Amino acid sequence: MSAIVAGVTVYSWESSTSRGLELELEGVVEPIPDSRRTVLAGGLLLTVAVVLTALNLRPAITSVGPLLGEMRGSLGASAVWAGVLTTLPGLCFAGAGLAAPWLSRRFGIGAAIGLALAVLSAGLVLRVLDGPYVVLGGTLVATAGIALANVLVPVVIKDSFPARIGVMTGIYTAALQLGGALGSGITPPIDDALGGWRPALASWAVLGVVALAVWFFAARRRAEGEAVAAGPAGTGKSLLRNRLAWIVTLFFGFQAFLAYVVMGWMPEVLMDAGVSKTESGFLLGLVSVLAVPISLTIPALAARQGSQSLWIVGLGLFGFAGMVGLMVAPGFSPLLWSILVGIGMSVFSLALTVIALRARTGEDTARLSGMAQGIGYLLAALGPFLFGLLHDLTHGWTIPFVMVLGVFVLQMTFGALAGRRRYIS
Repeated sequence: MSAIVAGVTVYSWESSTSRGLELELEGVVEPIPDSRRTVLAGGLLLTVAVVLTALNLRPAITSVGPLLGEMRGSLGASAVWAGVLTTLPGLCFAGAGLAAPWLSRRFGIGAAIGLALAVLSAGLVLRVLDGPYVVLGGTLVATAGIALANVLVPVVIKDSFPARIGVMTGIYTAALQLGGALGSGITPPIDDALGGWRPALASWAVLGVVALAVWFFAARRRAEGEAVAAGPAGTGKSLLRNRLAWIVTLFFGFQAFLAYVVMGWMPEVLMDAGVSKTESGFLLGLVSVLAVPISLTIPALAARQGSQSLWIVGLGLFGFAGMVGLMVAPGFSPLLWSILVGIGMSVFSLALTVIALRARTGEDTARLSGMAQGIGYLLAALGPFLFGLLHDLTHGWTIPFVMVLGVFVLQMTFGALAGRRRYIS
């Protein structure tokens, strides 16, 4: 028996008396080994691998911020160097992300994600071995690994959990947000415990190695325990002329643009309004933490419906209201504004969900994910720069926030279009 879920044919597993399990594929019955336990265990192990991978995709970036002053003092680095260091991830996400679909086709999805984790772990170690240029080089290597995994993990969710795209995307996104919060939150204590920023930053490579090991066994277990049901091949056509692909890309890019502005400038805005440095850091952390429970619930609910547009616009309105509060009266209720902004930033989980739902096959998901994240992160990299430039030119926060509110309108508009039930091919 088969059912259509989010445009994907999902095949049910049925037991038989002596011949084990059989897979019904459009009326053609293909016997497979009686290994239901192996399949279920492989699915659970693969879920753990996805979660561990997600936990690795933000600490390499968020762990730097709290130690940046110490790093500059130790290395004798300039403010320009610090600016380059914090800008590299977004640019690398764009460049390396575009290469992910090719790597997946060339080596296979499992090997490509394993390569991404190996590159990430190597970069985390490399960047602490020498001076400021080695730090930049190692960061470039680490974020290249992150960029590859960013694009490829949604493909695994699409192919391996077709009936649970919303649930798994929510779990994956929640783990991403949790990893980011852990990176900024526990790196300073690790720094104190290990006696310096070098071992503190390098220690995150341990998590990458663990994820690599689990992923290796999960991919093998899945290959041995599951029958291969070949779905329709992707079209292979370029998506650069596909209208829906551009809509999804711009939706992803605008939400990432806003997220980068919040991460880069929200503490500065709050401190300028009289909020203490400690409280400003706490509120920024709250914005990230809020995304965890929302990511665990909203994508699963939204994916069950034919359209995700109302969910996308609804979350956007919360973020819009929070930004208005920060613009008009940032010191009046910074906790309220932060909560509203955090809810709005949680639309990231729906941006990833939409990428999986707007493609029919894993191959098309990889291509759409590569385009949306590659071009989207290029757009996102402009956010903090433009916000800071407008602040410098106007000597105030009003005009920068007007730009942000305009981008929120664009995010909700393209998000509403991207949320409609259609497919890129």
